[in-house]
Amino acid sequence: RMQIKAAAMHTATCLLPMASNVPSLLNLTSLFECPVCFDYVLPPILQCQAGHLVCNQCRQKLSCCPTCRGSLTPSIRNLAMEKVASAVLFPCKYATTGCSLTLHHTEKPEHEDICEYRPYSCPCPGASCKWQGSLEAVMSHLMHAHKSITTLQGEDIVFLATDINLPGAVDWVMMQSCFGHHFMLVLEKQEKYEGHQQFFAIVLLIGTRKQAENFAYRLELNGNRRRLTWEATPRSIHDGVAAAIMNSDCLVFDTAIAHLFADNGNLGINVTISTCCP
Repeated sequence: RMQIKAAAMHTATCLLPMASNVPSLLNLTSLFECPVCFDYVLPPILQCQAGHLVCNQCRQKLSCCPTCRGSLTPSIRNLAMEKVASAVLFPCKYATTGCSLTLHHTEKPEHEDICEYRPYSCPCPGASCKWQGSLEAVMSHLMHAHKSITTLQGEDIVFLATDINLPGAVDWVMMQSCFGHHFMLVLEKQEKYEGHQQFFAIVLLIGTRKQAENFAYRLELNGNRRRLTWEATPRSIHDGVAAAIMNSDCLVFDTAIAHLFADNGNLGINVTISTCCP
């Protein structure tokens, strides 16, 4: 019995050095780091004539290899590294801000487009503001860079859009604060084609998608013995207004309907925010 035990211990001791020589995931992924942007070089993987790698985005901006200054032409595929890349899981590009996922290189782009840890863009409609930052910094940005936005307190308010007959594309924005969260109310007017305008009304949460699932909102146009109601879950500002409008996931109505509820060119929308039972 003593001899068997000693043999087993000796065998285990011999295996340890072998295990320590196995490359870690981190060591393997570091082989794919682009020397210019430090992102990963992913398939299709091209090399210079000396075998150095650079990502496809940087390669388009370079006239020579950043490592050896050799020529980048002709394009040479590194099929061996592509096979290795297909066997490695790469961390999300937002790992430094908290994402712990590792993914196959084919899954990375789709995940990173919707990753909860990617920077938040300014939620205000339109493309004029290019600000990006953390979720915690969004409200501070809105208060300093978009001071004209009014904030109303309470779960039941009236969003008054003035001068809805203004020509062209127009956005009306207001903030609503309740249940310890901030919500952005947006009414957007677009000219779908000449002479035909449509309105899109939506509520977005200044928060994550998961937080948004805890709430519901109701938009109601009311007047002249008519009522038009829309109820839905608010979208996270990560999704943005444009995605909701593209999918018609909001209250949609045309100019004729707007005039049925408007008063002297002003349109009041009743907005009610409620919490959902877990």
